[in-house]
This record gives sequence, C-alpha cells and structure tokens, in this order.
Amino acid sequence: MKMKNMNNMKYDLIIIGGGPAGLTAAIYAARYKLKVKLYSKTMGGLASTAYMICNYPSYIEIKGFELMQKMIKQVENLGVEIVYDEIESIENKKEFFILKSNSEVIETKKIIIATGTERVRLNIPGEGKFYGKGVSYCATCDAPFYKNKTAVVIGGGDAALTSAILLTEYAKKVYLIYRREKFFRAEPAWIDIVEKNKKIEIIFKEEITEIFGDQNVEGVTLKSGKKLKSDGVFIETGSIPEKKLTGMLGIKLDESGYIITDRDQKTNVKGVFAAGDITNNSLKQIVTATGEGAVAAFNAYKEVKKND
Repeated sequence: MKMKNMNNMKYDLIIIGGGPAGLTAAIYAARYKLKVKLYSKTMGGLASTAYMICNYPSYIEIKGFELMQKMIKQVENLGVEIVYDEIESIENKKEFFILKSNSEVIETKKIIIATGTERVRLNIPGEGKFYGKGVSYCATCDAPFYKNKTAVVIGGGDAALTSAILLTEYAKKVYLIYRREKFFRAEPAWIDIVEKNKKIEIIFKEEITEIFGDQNVEGVTLKSGKKLKSDGVFIETGSIPEKKLTGMLGIKLDESGYIITDRDQKTNVKGVFAAGDITNNSLKQIVTATGEGAVAAFNAYKEVKKND
C-alpha cells in the first residue's frame, strides 16, 4: 500500500487507542486546540463489549457499545480525525516522533498510549458463542444482572475472589473454580472473606472444559466430567497489556507488564504519556480511564505550549 506524503502529516499529539481513555484524551486535546489524530484497530475498547454498564455517572444503565458510540460521536463532533488502523512502528527523534501505520507516515510532538489490555481467554467451546450472553470478563460491570441467579467465577487471584464476593451481593449461589489445590496469589484477607461466605462454593483442582446452553449460558462442564448449572460465567484469569509499542520506545513497565506513569500520566520517555488500563493503576474501570485520559491530554497540551 502506498504511503501518504509526510510533509503535511505533522501533529501536536497522536493518541493510540480508541477506548474510554483514548477517546477522552481526544476530547480534551481538541478543546485545547491541539492538532490531534487518533488511531485504533477497533473502537471502544473492552468497554464496548460490556453487556450493560451500571456504574458510569449519569447513566443508571447503558450498554457498553452504546456508551462508547456516544463518546466516539463527541470526538467526531469536535473534528478529531479517527483512523481505524494499527501503528506498526514508532521512531523517537528526541524532539518529535515518527509513526508508521499500514497506510501512512506521520510526525508528532507528543504521544498518548491508551491501547488497554486484552482479557486472557480460556479458548474453550462456548466461550465465544456466549460472550455477552452469560460469559463476562467483568463482575463489576455485570454482577447486578445475576440477582437470585447462579454464577461461576474462574480464577484464583484477587480479581477472581473479589468478583465472587461482589456477585454474592446479587446471586443466590456462586461457584469459584480454581485449577490449583489452594489459593496462593490472592491476599489472605480476600481468601478469609471468601471462605466464610456461605453463598460461595470453592472448587479446587478443577478446570472448565465447556460452556453450554441454548440462547444463553445454562451451565459448564468440568474437566472431571461433572456438569454445573449456571446462568453466567465470569472469567477472571487475568489480562494482557499491549507491549509492542512500549518495547519500541523503551518505556518502563511494572512486573506485570503495565506502563509505569507518574501523577501527570507521563512515562519515563519524554513526550510519551499513557492512560487507561495499559497503566499500572489499581482500579481498571471506565471512569478511571477517562480521568487518566483527561490528565494525559492536559499535560501533553502544557508541554506542547511550553516548547512552542
């Protein structure tokens, strides 16, 4: 594919990622009158796949796809160009950056990385079929839909245990399935709460081999052959941050692969900011992602104006 000429492709800010963090950064950057462009392979991030969101201010409930469409429309209304493409490489020229996508080469003064994470999949029968129809990767988002129902949580870390605890606020029964013989990664406090909760049944040394149902999830099959009836399956086996771009730039990551930022959302690389689930924040939610996106855009704006 022929690349576009870079002579007229110079920007103040390039945002990489089209989830809540990237879109909010674009909104703020546009209002600061920066020349900005947003790149994303898909639009809306993980938030767009949530069946229903009930914890975002101003909405009692809203489908994830609908919420993200509203954000996209706001970005477009501000005149920000959105490119559904992938950034293949970044070259740090100290005073500016050269970015190459599949179709063009561009120059920018600042970068905000908001590529988010991808949930670890089990890759078992039924997982993809029932995604959004009983299969979820976010108890915080979807737990309220399981009032007086039965749910299965898969995993043994803090995320799995806290998801199981949250689900007991709604569900009548929660199965917590973990492939090891005991919890060893989770905090002792969470383990204690889970073990004392009468609604939670812990099943160690088991794995799910299939999620079954008709139109929606009806149950799961375990490795032992046993079947459990369930209205929903919450997969909490971790998430994987995008590392391709961070490796190119030499950005410092924490032990789990998330970008380390300061309070201004700056990375260790001058001119590069990060926001949203890709960062090492402790709460990965839409509301925190939007906040980080706003902070990143504000500080990118300050640096651009200072340098100018």
